[in-house]
Amino acid sequence: MLGNTQPNKTIQKEQKKAGRGRRFLFNALGLIIILALSGLGAYRSGIATRQANAKAEDAQHVGEQFQLALVDIQFGKYENAKQRLEYIIALDPSFPGAQQKLTEVLVLMNVPTPTATVPPTTTPDSSGAQQAFAQAQQLMNAQDWPSALAQLDTLRKLDANYQASQVDGMYFFALRNYGYNLITQNGNLEGGIYQFTLAERFGTLDNTAVGLREGARYYLLGASFWDLDWEQAVYYFTQVAGGWPSLWDGTMTASDRFRIASMRYGDQLLVQERFCDAYTQYDNAQKAGQLDDTADDGFAEATRRCYPATVTPGATVSVSPTTDGSVVVPTDTQPAVTPTDTPVPSDTPTTPNP
Repeated sequence: MLGNTQPNKTIQKEQKKAGRGRRFLFNALGLIIILALSGLGAYRSGIATRQANAKAEDAQHVGEQFQLALVDIQFGKYENAKQRLEYIIALDPSFPGAQQKLTEVLVLMNVPTPTATVPPTTTPDSSGAQQAFAQAQQLMNAQDWPSALAQLDTLRKLDANYQASQVDGMYFFALRNYGYNLITQNGNLEGGIYQFTLAERFGTLDNTAVGLREGARYYLLGASFWDLDWEQAVYYFTQVAGGWPSLWDGTMTASDRFRIASMRYGDQLLVQERFCDAYTQYDNAQKAGQLDDTADDGFAEATRRCYPATVTPGATVSVSPTTDGSVVVPTDTQPAVTPTDTPVPSDTPTTPNP
């Protein structure tokens, strides 16, 4: 009997050791799988972030090329404009207005150039130039920039060399201020950008004009994505509303566009069940102004799903029946509902970074 018992005990010990070894092996494999999945998720998140950044950079570059193409068209540089527009369409065939402008450029390129008739050489009328110069100065003092520019054009036609350096300075000053007024007072962003560009032919723009032109360009880029890509619209109007909230295009200010774009992007993210990202967009929109009904409902849903409330453990509730049989919960004995100390959102709120 003793001889048979000892081998059985040895076998049982070996089986227990083997079982522990298998459990250890399974646990190690499980840990390795979890770590691998976590690494894969981080890798995919990094790729998505890089792709979003690249998309934003491409959109900004394409938008800048489109603005430059418009300037080329204004100056009659149709070949340059054609190359820029073809480049834009190759990168983004759906870019708003690119195909239409390319068609216009092709038409303009095929219009025959009339043969210029060289007028007989005449002696410049110094008296007429002097009078035009004096009138231009008066218009400059009255801050009537369009009329001043027209008078300077007349002066140059009468005598291109009359007070040349001073006239150049007057051109710069009138063009700079005319561009500023077109943007800030009339909401004519494209016209203002054009006048600033002309002013640079006569001198270097100041920081205020450069910043305003940049804001106007970003506004136009953001407007080109309106109703098409809310993420991109939010990105550009975030830049504009931060520096020029009252900048407008005759319809809405940059601040209003930022608020509306943030609400609509929040609606889109809510449908995608990216609740914390939606919460961020609604919160940004709320800081800029009042939410509409759709965004208000979405904000409540995003808040509930991103930051769920928890009931404090151990809370007791006492109830008392009323005469009609219903139950009333006293307000001072209701269970305390508080946000979790460290809410763990279902997705991380981020600011769009195209």
